[in-house]
Amino acid sequence: MTHTAALPPVLAEHIAAVNAFDEDAIVGSFAEDALVNDAHREFRGIEAIRRWVAREMIGDRVTIAVTDVLDHHGDTIVRGRYDGGYGKTNLPDELILTNYFTVRDGRVVTLIIIRNTPPPTEGPRPPALG
Repeated sequence: MTHTAALPPVLAEHIAAVNAFDEDAIVGSFAEDALVNDAHREFRGIEAIRRWVAREMIGDRVTIAVTDVLDHHGDTIVRGRYDGGYGKTNLPDELILTNYFTVRDGRVVTLIIIRNTPPPTEGPRPPALG
């Protein structure tokens, strides 16, 4: 993975639209048959994504402050500090989520949003499966 200085244009527009609470611009950054996976839930196609955006991004007034942008074999990994009116029970004061974007033909075709945890640095490894 290599650090990049700037977001690809469609992703810069996507983040700006999220922070402006602009539903149409957020949805416009996605391809018609895009897939979003947020909190282990899948939203397939533009109408399902629009409902997710309206309810959970716009409705909860979510903002993203980008902290890191990485290019990984043509996909873009964006880490950002999230805030908004969503339920914050059991979440850290500073919520950093990782967004895995795949872009084709200038539109987001896949967005996977994950709250990652750092790998353990010490201790035994879990047993192998199988």
